[in-house]
Amino acid sequence: MRKNKNKNNLMILIFFLVQFQILLSFTFSLTPDGLSLLSLKSAVDQDSAGSAFSDWNEDEATPCRWSGISCMNITGYPDPRVVGIAISGKNLRGYIPSELGTLLFLRRLNLHSNNFHGSIPSQLFNATSLHSIFLYGNNLSGPVPPSICTLPRIQNLDLSNNSLSGEIPGVLKKCKQLQRLILARNKISGEIPTGIWSDMENLVQLDLSSNELSGPIPDDIGDLKSLSGTLNFSSNHLSGKLPKSLGDLPVTVSFDLRHNNLSGKIPETGSFSNQGPTAFLDNPLLCGFPLQKPCRNTAQSSPGRPNSARESNNGPPKKGLSPGVIILISFADAAGVAFIGLIIVYIYWKKKDNANGCSCTGKRKFGDNEKTHLCSCPCVGSFGNEDSEMEDHDKAESGKGGGGGGDLVAIDKGFTFELDELLRASAYVLGKSGLGIVYKVVLGNGVPVAVRRLGEGGDQRYKEFAAEVQAIGKVKHPNIVKLRAYYWAPDEKLLISDFVSNGNLGTALRGRNGQPSTSLSWATRLRIAKGTARGLAYLHECSPRKFVHGDIKPSNILVDNEFQPHISDFGLNRLISITGNNPSSGGFIGGALPYLQSVQTEKTNNYRAPEARVPGSRPTQKWDVYSFGVILLELLTGKSPELSPTTSTSVEVPDLVRWVRKGFEEENPLSDMVDPMLLQEVHAKKEVIAAFHVALACTEADPEIRPRMKTISENLERIGT
Repeated sequence: MRKNKNKNNLMILIFFLVQFQILLSFTFSLTPDGLSLLSLKSAVDQDSAGSAFSDWNEDEATPCRWSGISCMNITGYPDPRVVGIAISGKNLRGYIPSELGTLLFLRRLNLHSNNFHGSIPSQLFNATSLHSIFLYGNNLSGPVPPSICTLPRIQNLDLSNNSLSGEIPGVLKKCKQLQRLILARNKISGEIPTGIWSDMENLVQLDLSSNELSGPIPDDIGDLKSLSGTLNFSSNHLSGKLPKSLGDLPVTVSFDLRHNNLSGKIPETGSFSNQGPTAFLDNPLLCGFPLQKPCRNTAQSSPGRPNSARESNNGPPKKGLSPGVIILISFADAAGVAFIGLIIVYIYWKKKDNANGCSCTGKRKFGDNEKTHLCSCPCVGSFGNEDSEMEDHDKAESGKGGGGGGDLVAIDKGFTFELDELLRASAYVLGKSGLGIVYKVVLGNGVPVAVRRLGEGGDQRYKEFAAEVQAIGKVKHPNIVKLRAYYWAPDEKLLISDFVSNGNLGTALRGRNGQPSTSLSWATRLRIAKGTARGLAYLHECSPRKFVHGDIKPSNILVDNEFQPHISDFGLNRLISITGNNPSSGGFIGGALPYLQSVQTEKTNNYRAPEARVPGSRPTQKWDVYSFGVILLELLTGKSPELSPTTSTSVEVPDLVRWVRKGFEEENPLSDMVDPMLLQEVHAKKEVIAAFHVALACTEADPEIRPRMKTISENLERIGT
């Protein structure tokens, strides 16, 4: 009996020894880096893990084939070492384990857009190879760890959209290699530390917006000479005057200081002169340019000079002006009025002389040698024939009534032919969109023009229509299609503009059959990007109405035979709303071909900014900035946002912008993102990377963070020069 019992105990012992040996063989078959990574898997709630760790098999020898893990062979080590963790957007709940700090060769930690909570462990910064930490979009709390700057190679730190609190640590001055510091949308309080920014000579992006910061803006912020893009301090409690040193920042930097308690006059020197009014909104005590809010003279309310109310209460009022002074003032006023009257008379006769020299009756010859100054900056160029605007207006007004007749109104001095010539000319359908049918019309002198038919409605809103057309016609820029004339009648509305001979950018990129083009070199693409940016900057900054295009996409960027871009279709949405008609409802222009039913409508517009896709939203200039950024990405990658940028059956990135951003966050090889056609031009690699950074700045999700088109154009002009 006892013998059998001993035998059973021995069998049980052997069983446990075998199991323990198997367990040890499984455990110790995994590399130390793999064991450290298992701590992350254990720190995540299993019910939120989903498929994020489905292939993290503990019985493998190396974790390098696990999802989200990248490795590299390191000299002196037999096994590949973990250099990257990228598990983002998985809605993982849990905490960040301190064991990740044992990954000595970890360079990139990307856990953004999850639901990690708790504080950032200080032991994480024992991984001294870290240069990029992306933890934004979680629920992390506690202070910003001061030990971050013990990382000698840290370049990118994005902790935005969390619940971090406390103050900004002054030891950040030791992060001399830091390029991007993004702490936006947290609960960080206290003052912005002073005396640290001059040491951060490599910082290119600083975003402290949407926190609880108070106090003044430090003077040494102006020492950030490498800064680019947007300096964002918006939505805090900052107070005091704007330091003049901010004007020492690079001219390409845009300010976002909205929603604070800043006060005093906005300086007009240096970078301040390049800022728009939106940079300073919702600071009630700020005044001066560009807010167009005058600064009051504070001397009247100073302690040494009592105001009139105080005088009336404390003693007899002061005597009024003497009769001599009153007479002198009256004489000065009369002289001023007389001088202004002389100026008005002079301008009137000068306009009359100009009108006699070249009237605006629609009799001018199209194709005259009119010289348009090429722009070295967005604001160079002329606005066109302003003197003849009222004459054109009156002529069309007189010709639009009666028995259904109309009139051809020339906007440009170099344009003339008879209406009958237009209506009899040969016409060919170029295409159709929501903004009307477009025809190519060849005039009697052999010169082609583009004619857009807007429809038949809106005959009661002529004055409004004419004002809009005149404003569009004043825009003159080499990279914008020129509107030459318009025709108004109760049953027809036409716009006549220059004909650009080489199609549009969409066709140039993808060909007429939708296949990628092989003819666009990097130099050509850069030329198209620069020209388009110049044209948009002109529309935004220098056109009479500071136009917003609102529908920038490749089909609206025409290219000529030298592949110079020409922006078309700006301002037409407003004209369509005035006519109140469906422009594609059919009809003819003289000898024009009928509308071809085979012309397909355009695909869903994926070039629009996220906020532009909200029903009822009004177009802004930042819409155009985002759309331009998508086009620039298309020029760089050769991929259309209309199509999936990958061939994988499990696509995680639904659009081109997110696909490129993910590639840069994970530091994928440039060859994985750029158009293969551009890889043949090795010398252009640095230029391509610089253009990528411009495009990513344009496509920021927050419209206020996106730079102005003027800044974008200036940055592009520096590439390749």
